[in-house]
Amino acid sequence: MHDASRGASAFHPETTVIIAGRPPHEPDQPMSVPVHLTSTYVAGGELEYGRYGNPSWTAFEETLGALEGARCVAFASGIAAIAAVLDLVEPGGTVVAPRHSYTGTVALLAELESKGLVQAVYVDITDTAAVATASEGAALVWFESPTNPALEVADIPAIVAAAHANGALVAVDNTFATPILQRPIEHGADLVVHSATKYISGHSDVLMGAVVAASDEHVDALVKRRSLFGAIPAPLETFLALRGLRTLPVRLERAQSNARELVRRLADHPALDEVRYPGFGAIVSIVVRGGADAADALVQRTRLWVHATSLGGVESTFERRRRWPSEQPTIPEGLVRLSVGLEHVDDLHQDLVQALETLG
Repeated sequence: MHDASRGASAFHPETTVIIAGRPPHEPDQPMSVPVHLTSTYVAGGELEYGRYGNPSWTAFEETLGALEGARCVAFASGIAAIAAVLDLVEPGGTVVAPRHSYTGTVALLAELESKGLVQAVYVDITDTAAVATASEGAALVWFESPTNPALEVADIPAIVAAAHANGALVAVDNTFATPILQRPIEHGADLVVHSATKYISGHSDVLMGAVVAASDEHVDALVKRRSLFGAIPAPLETFLALRGLRTLPVRLERAQSNARELVRRLADHPALDEVRYPGFGAIVSIVVRGGADAADALVQRTRLWVHATSLGGVESTFERRRRWPSEQPTIPEGLVRLSVGLEHVDDLHQDLVQALETLG
């Protein structure tokens, strides 16, 4: 990598994301690291075999690591990254997690708990004192901020301090905020997790995950788990995720601007009981008056908004979260999570309003 890439973290994030993970600035060198489609390397070096490393991974890991301020390990998916972090907990250890979390995380914790591998304790992540109490004797405090889909915001520095005082590791799922808006490592978190499928790749065409770790010990442990469990990202997907990552700041700036304006315009809409927005990012949750039936009708009556379960792409998507049996019962039946994209805000607003007006 060239000199600027090695010192990328010294620049603003908007610069870092452009210059990190690049080949040397030398004649005839490519501007971007190419896709390395190989399963086997000539013996005698560090790679040896495709399950142990790939230059496409390295470029992605250097870039996301520079943005988050630590070392990154790429995984095949967001849930693979989550599984690798949870596997750091010794058998029988306690994991503290938010009561409102990504359903994949909750399902994985339930599976591990059913086998006696962990004990899960769920908390209101906005109640810092309760989180601190729950962390006593815990092995890991895991949380999202904002939470999915309730959009609750945690006091990251206070939770990290309390957890560390009790001897627990801290892992933060930073998928919604991204390192452009929030860097938990700077607040003392040990591990930061991303579903790179979402904002990092940004185009709804990649499945990938990543963990950023503050210590070399944890990086080594995560790499070991990735290799042993085979949770490796494909080179093409990694290339696409890195290409998407390069434009994250400008995409997020537009999406966040759209989200804020939609929140302002929808705040007093008579068809809505509630508009939830944490004040940053591009995810908004609305609670439709009339519950599940009204929310189900809404997501079928738009032209621009796409009814889909994922988020973080350039296009605007939404879904009623309780349509999934695995969603928490404390989430309102009429809650619709909006992933605000890059379309013109007037068009997005008009499309939502005309659909809401049909609910009558």
